[in-house]
Amino acid sequence: MSEIEKSKGMVTHPITPADATIVGEIRKQSAPTKGQLLGTAARPVFDEIIGHTSAPAGVEYREGSVGGVSGWWAHPTGAQSQGTLLYLHGGWYVWGTAKAYRHFVGHIASRAGAAAFAPDYRLAPEHPFPAAVQDAEVVYRGLVERGSRRIAIVGDSAGGGLSLVLTAAVIRKLQSFGTAPVGTVALSPLNDLTLSGKSWETHEAADPYFTKAQGSSMAPLYVGSHDPKDPLISPVFGDLAGLPPIRIHVGEDEVLLDDSLRYVERAAAAGVDARVDVWQGMPHVFLSAAGQLAAADEALQAVGTFLANRLGQSR
Repeated sequence: MSEIEKSKGMVTHPITPADATIVGEIRKQSAPTKGQLLGTAARPVFDEIIGHTSAPAGVEYREGSVGGVSGWWAHPTGAQSQGTLLYLHGGWYVWGTAKAYRHFVGHIASRAGAAAFAPDYRLAPEHPFPAAVQDAEVVYRGLVERGSRRIAIVGDSAGGGLSLVLTAAVIRKLQSFGTAPVGTVALSPLNDLTLSGKSWETHEAADPYFTKAQGSSMAPLYVGSHDPKDPLISPVFGDLAGLPPIRIHVGEDEVLLDDSLRYVERAAAAGVDARVDVWQGMPHVFLSAAGQLAAADEALQAVGTFLANRLGQSR
């Protein structure tokens, strides 16, 4: 039993037979393109994949900007919370748009009962590190300037790593930002751009999407000449003391599994209220299969409950 299991910082969820069948089909469909999405040429394909997320009922969308950074708002009808979600999308810091992600963000916003803003932060390689971090900070400050006093940060994959980077940055420079995040949720986060997690090797066969060679090709597009161990690039190497409650959801079959386990283990050791939910047999960011996988709906409900509780509490 690992240290985070002993501290109850990790919870494992078994896969249902129905979900196992669906994931089996996902594996068959993704096998021809596993590890093949590379560089900027994959942007349209990636947007099409994430754009297939079902549209949740009762959510309105509109384009907007916060702090001068454009993006999309998701407004659940009748939302009760006065808090705001800041959603940072995934895509290796190279792919992804707020528009393509809007329905996925809508699922989270709906379950949290709060409006969410997903910015189109600048992408690499045209805009490598630290552009994404700078844009995330600008948007956070912009939300505060708009009057948001309860802000939760959410992100997936690269955006999950970025959400943890931003959380630490706000805490470290709280006087400048003015308002601390009430909590952070990271979904299958990319927390280590050195790609040193053991699961890159041990889970490569099980992961239906990614390979180590693919990661080794994509990471330098964002990192450039910087040290990939910089905590602003790879939050697993940062000072995690003093962070707000953090929840991570990750699939057991991901090459990024160790990114989540190591981060929560370090966060818990630093005294943070941190927990990782590991979903048996699930692939990367499986929550985007809302309405198809029971695990996706269950995880989304857990995320929504956590966020609603955090946004409803004053600090």
